[in-house]
Amino acid sequence: MPFTLEDIKILYEDRSMIVVVKPSGLPSQMDKTGNIDLLTLLNNKYGDAFLIHRLDTATGGVMVYARGKRAAGILSGQVQDHEIFKKTYLAVLDKTPTEVKGELVDYLYHDKRQNKSFVVKNTKSGAKLARLSYEILATNNDGNCLVKVRLHTGRSHQIRVQFASRGLPIYGDGKYGSRCKMKGFALWSTSVVVRHPITNEEIKCDAEPNYNEIPWNLFAVQ
Repeated sequence: MPFTLEDIKILYEDRSMIVVVKPSGLPSQMDKTGNIDLLTLLNNKYGDAFLIHRLDTATGGVMVYARGKRAAGILSGQVQDHEIFKKTYLAVLDKTPTEVKGELVDYLYHDKRQNKSFVVKNTKSGAKLARLSYEILATNNDGNCLVKVRLHTGRSHQIRVQFASRGLPIYGDGKYGSRCKMKGFALWSTSVVVRHPITNEEIKCDAEPNYNEIPWNLFAVQ
């Protein structure tokens, strides 16, 4: 069944911006498949929605869209400053890091032909600094863990490749080495903090994944 606007939970809306919960499996914008996408669904209702940041198709959770060109320009500027536009994710990893909390810092190169990112030396042409911090929230007897991730930079596939490069792929993410099978992979945008493009008021919106579904239901503590 294709997605419809009824599948989209709206967390906040006014004349300048819309904050929604993107379902896993729905593209953020039109892609090569030609399948329905979230931007098109929003424009069918509002007529003036603009994409300012992206989530991978398999990643669900909180997304912010601008309404109108003025708001789009202001919000797009905020996206570049990760101390203003703050994004927090939940992820299930195949294995558990040795440290309960930590920071991962790498240089990443995104190969557009393969649509895949790689950890590289900072001397490689096109390499970009990538930094995130994480905290383990829960573990299980199979060695999986649930982590909270705070992005400090925004690189293509950043969370996926930074953990995978350490032998900790995201559950279900076969592209980056996971051997756990599921539809899509276990990465969820759980919180976004943004400043309103007109009032400058700080707005925080949150959404949780479905803890009744695999692999989010693999942990006793939620």
